[in-house]
Amino acid sequence: MAWYDNLLGRKKKQVTFKRSYAGANTGRLFSDFLTNSTSADAEIKDNIRVLRDRARELSRNDSYIARYLNLMVSNVIGDSGVRISSKARNDDQSLDIGANLLIERAWKEWSQLGNCTVNGRLSFLDCQKIFMEALARDGEVLIRKVKNTKSPFGFQIQFLEADHLDERKNDTAKNGNKIKMGVEVDQNDKPVAYHLYKNHPYDKTYANYNEHIRVPAEEIIHAYIPQRPEQTRGVTLISTSMANVKMLNGYLEAEIVAARVGASKMGFFVSGDGDSYVGDDYEDTYNPVNNANAGTFEQLPAGMDFKTFDPDHPNSAFESFTTSVLRSIASGLNISYHALSNDLTSVNYSSIRQGALEDRAMYKLYQKFVIEHFIDPVFKSWLEMAISTGYINLPIAKFDKFARSINYIPRSWSFVDPLKEMQSNVLGLQNGTMTYQDISTAYGRDTEELFEQHQREVELAKQYDIEIAYQPFGTKIPVEANIKGGDDE
Repeated sequence: MAWYDNLLGRKKKQVTFKRSYAGANTGRLFSDFLTNSTSADAEIKDNIRVLRDRARELSRNDSYIARYLNLMVSNVIGDSGVRISSKARNDDQSLDIGANLLIERAWKEWSQLGNCTVNGRLSFLDCQKIFMEALARDGEVLIRKVKNTKSPFGFQIQFLEADHLDERKNDTAKNGNKIKMGVEVDQNDKPVAYHLYKNHPYDKTYANYNEHIRVPAEEIIHAYIPQRPEQTRGVTLISTSMANVKMLNGYLEAEIVAARVGASKMGFFVSGDGDSYVGDDYEDTYNPVNNANAGTFEQLPAGMDFKTFDPDHPNSAFESFTTSVLRSIASGLNISYHALSNDLTSVNYSSIRQGALEDRAMYKLYQKFVIEHFIDPVFKSWLEMAISTGYINLPIAKFDKFARSINYIPRSWSFVDPLKEMQSNVLGLQNGTMTYQDISTAYGRDTEELFEQHQREVELAKQYDIEIAYQPFGTKIPVEANIKGGDDE
């Protein structure tokens, strides 16, 4: 019917379609928004080493990145690290106190300096700190579990820098498995082995620094935070803020140099005609003054004028600009601005509380990661070997029971407003929305430990005929404290 429409002078209406997503617009304003479709490993393979090296450089020389790493270690790990509490039970569901004490005491001994690592240089608290910093800075952590060592426990660990895992090794193994950036995986993409440099590849003191070894996956802890489901290697957590940090460093350096020059009050001697140079040819009897002394006046040479150089730095917008950039950097690092910048000039109770709660939520996620990907697998391997070697006198047949009965207690934080938080805890206990374990965990404690400690304090108070001023966990101890003061009597 096209000829009929043409005959009547009808024009076919053009139908235009609008894109469903504005972000997919390909118009003029989006011409520089370039993308390409690649796998996670393809993106990582060509950039992992550069990103890791730059992150290390920033950690050494940039104050904000150094603070970020310190915040991650101090808040996720803390001064005591992740502690364990064994809660194994007998068949009648009563606590197996003897077994629990054996496990906790042996673990504490193994965690001491010189016992837990093959080189004897680290305590387990040191290991936790190194793990967290390497995870944030390098994006991944390699730990080798070494069994049947000369240690009385028969088990130790060895930290390896991520450089040991060769990202350039991409091949097909003789058994048909794929090797992706040094990680050998089966048909289900499950790691079965790791192809590691025997020595650090950039430590040229070794003659065989390029030699590889194949280590079974069950001996390796390879921890990283995946951003895509098929990702084989980890990327530094600093990557999203790295460019802004570098640019800010350059800007700060330029402003500092300019401010220093401005503070120096530089000046120049100018000849009368403006084009003759008199420096070298000027008679020796008189030299132009180039140092200013307070309270002195100097006479200029004949035919010369003095021009000051007085740059206006730092720029009046310096503070607002750097603050804006730092906010962007902090967002990329997933941390609050006031925590990263250490700037508390404009905060109030509400804002700092909100920022602290958001930061703590992030730290708790990392605590969970450290426990699941590091502490727990190390503990279970240690416990198996400690029982097998006879260091812990427990039946190996009950290993699963003991391994499943461990509570991991990470560090806690003090409250922003302790009184309000405590009142909230009391209400939570009264209405049943909280338990004693919830509250004790928030303080980095174990409920059973608190009960035992309070019981010992009650008994000690009775021994010395002292009336305690509180009712621990709802005990029926009368409290008749009569506090009087001043004119209220």
